[in-house]
Amino acid sequence: MTSPTVLVVDDDRANLDSVARIFQREGFATLSAAQGTEALEMLRRPEVSVMVTDLMMPGMDGQELLKASRAIRPDVEVVLMTAYGTVETAVAAMKDGAYDFITKPLKRHALVKAVQKALEKQALVQENTSLKAKLAEINPAGGRAMVGQSPAFRAMLDTIRQAAPSTATVLLLGESGTGKELAARALHEHSARAKQSFVAVNCGAIPESILEAELFGVERGAYTGAVSRREGRFERAHGGTLFLDEVGEMPLSAQVKLLRVLQEGELERLGGTQTVKVDVRLVAATNKDLQKEVAEGRFREDLYYRLHVVEIRVPALASRREDIPLLAEAFLRRFSAKNGKVLRGFSPDALNVLENYAWPGNVRELEHAVERAVVLARTDVLEATDLPESVRKGPLGSAGQLVIPIGTPMEEIERRVIHETLRHTRGDKTLAARLLGIAARTIYRKLEREQGGPDAPPNSPAAPPSPPT
Repeated sequence: MTSPTVLVVDDDRANLDSVARIFQREGFATLSAAQGTEALEMLRRPEVSVMVTDLMMPGMDGQELLKASRAIRPDVEVVLMTAYGTVETAVAAMKDGAYDFITKPLKRHALVKAVQKALEKQALVQENTSLKAKLAEINPAGGRAMVGQSPAFRAMLDTIRQAAPSTATVLLLGESGTGKELAARALHEHSARAKQSFVAVNCGAIPESILEAELFGVERGAYTGAVSRREGRFERAHGGTLFLDEVGEMPLSAQVKLLRVLQEGELERLGGTQTVKVDVRLVAATNKDLQKEVAEGRFREDLYYRLHVVEIRVPALASRREDIPLLAEAFLRRFSAKNGKVLRGFSPDALNVLENYAWPGNVRELEHAVERAVVLARTDVLEATDLPESVRKGPLGSAGQLVIPIGTPMEEIERRVIHETLRHTRGDKTLAARLLGIAARTIYRKLEREQGGPDAPPNSPAAPPSPPT
């Protein structure tokens, strides 16, 4: 296992070399920077775990560097060194996200202990994240699981847990690939019907000519080739749950029969006259706007209201981006076991690619990308190069990167980059200017121009930055 890397920042060259040697003797890998702007570039290296920086430095001081690090590498713990160990400075540093605060003259033991404790905190955070993922898992039949801890995911789980014990029909809404069938299985597993059958039907994958026979069954002689009686999916799901995926694709003729089953709890097989009683809890799903389908005459209004007793929205992956590492790790474990491989996890670069990709195919696309990476992995750590090229070079999401179409005017590109950087710095214009490598007055001037006001005066950098929200 590689040693953690400590980035040491100090404008005093003698102190810089001395602190770096302390960590090297303790078995740490080190990087050194004599100024804040240089450290900012090194911070982007994935191997950096902890940054130890002097507080009082010319140019970008330790406090500014701390804020910048929280914007671009929030996972890196920061320990500040200073000869000005006032309580006020310490409190301000801790509020800005510093892990610890060491006063000069430095004591070797205190410095090493602070970094070790910072690394322990990192490990605990990672372990806690993994534990939360396990606690949030719902393990349906088939060994697959719903994983997440984001607010959007947990809100969906809360609704599932509330709705599951009832007999009410549930309509699952969401984009393709978000995991609507897993949500349906979770409803079944948490209901009183869990020991009975869960039967899934994709209405969009079955030709219209045979969908009714699949759902409601067939009597012998109902049509050429019907040589025996055959039960439909409703009868197979008797006592359990029937999941109708892509219900918006169901033809109107089948919708009429489905409505009767929901209203009366009985059906007639195709070509038969005998009534068959069925006790089924129905869960339906669609990525279509059913209200629009009703308005345009493609879906029955009375059936829509029968299905729409409880609505649950399954969030798109773009609205639960913090779940991407948890999902990726869960898929890694599953496909490693399936393919007989021993893999320790993802490299920082690979995780960065996964977290910043837009995932238009949602969780299903992420699952396929990880499976492909597991199969092609050459080492015990998945690298960015193991991921599909479409993911590595595809559309980016909103996590720290910006997608700008080819042909966008330079003035518009500049405007978007400035606003996105300001969003990450929580409105701190001075810090945004540091990250972009431009003068703060440039940002003030461009923002003034957008608002139709006068250009900022030449001494605008002296204006106080907007307070973080």
